Amino acid sequence: MMSKILVIYTGGTIGMVASAKGYVPEPGFDVRLKAALGDRTVPAFDLLEFDRLIDSASVVPADWAQIARSLQEKWHDYTGFVVLHGTDTMAYTASALSFMLSQLDKPVILTGSQIPLSQVRNDALDNLVTALLLASRTDLAEVCICFNGRLLRGNRSRKVKSSGLDAFDSPNASWLGKAGIDIELSVERLPPQPVRFEIPAYDPDAVVMLMTYPGMPLRLLQQALAPEAVKGMVLLTYGVGNPPETETGLLEVLSHAGGRGQVVVNVTQCQQGAVSQGAYATGALLNQVGVVSGLDLTPEAAFAKLHHLIALGLSPDAIRKALGCALRGECTPER
Repeated sequence: MMSKILVIYTGGTIGMVASAKGYVPEPGFDVRLKAALGDRTVPAFDLLEFDRLIDSASVVPADWAQIARSLQEKWHDYTGFVVLHGTDTMAYTASALSFMLSQLDKPVILTGSQIPLSQVRNDALDNLVTALLLASRTDLAEVCICFNGRLLRGNRSRKVKSSGLDAFDSPNASWLGKAGIDIELSVERLPPQPVRFEIPAYDPDAVVMLMTYPGMPLRLLQQALAPEAVKGMVLLTYGVGNPPETETGLLEVLSHAGGRGQVVVNVTQCQQGAVSQGAYATGALLNQVGVVSGLDLTPEAAFAKLHHLIALGLSPDAIRKALGCALRGECTPER
């Protein structure tokens, strides 16, 4: 089979055009891309454009599944894949895809841009060309984000800048590679495995996320966990996983949630570092009520992972156990 890449254009800034109302999505990205590439020599590719272009700020779990099904349908026809996606929720989608592709033998590279390809000065073309080159490699078999010359494990990535061209980083993990004069890959990549897709039906109501803050009323936690559809929560706490202890009843609410079969995973609000629930007395109390340490999971990866495990129909105890394991290199398990 001739080496060929499939580019899946889902939407996002990279394909937008200027209008009186600002940048807006515009169909026909294939024509604009080929015009921008000109006579550049890049890996051969086809482009699949979604009928409904997704505004990444409006992404829902069903959109993750749509992208995964598009990959699944075309998997054996191409040697690698580039997914063009808006930057706002790219880290969520990359994390979700890494779990839905529980094994893979080809690269899936997500990229986008801060400035549309339609603008004279843009970061879109460089990001896309680099992603194409990475997607054509036979020594890469991960879901990654490629942005501003950085190759990042998708489920370790975060958008760290709202307007900088170096918008993405992986604060708790080394880059998988970088594109300078040459493209250099690290030795810490996941090994290729016979592809296996897991694309369950996601319930958008199943997982909620709540960030603690000084003076947060207990009713917010109670209300977030009250609906019967809620099966899990990502709780963003301070430092190494410390919750506020001044609010009477916090632990009781979390304990009651565990008794109802709801899984609460504790993730730090800090950009770098991991949760260590036994380091301080306040955090240690969470261990007693069944809250799971999120280790060094990003909030995006924790949200996607919890969604995925719940959608697979696992029991609460099985979910808690899986959260402490690295399924696709998304966290550093405790030793």
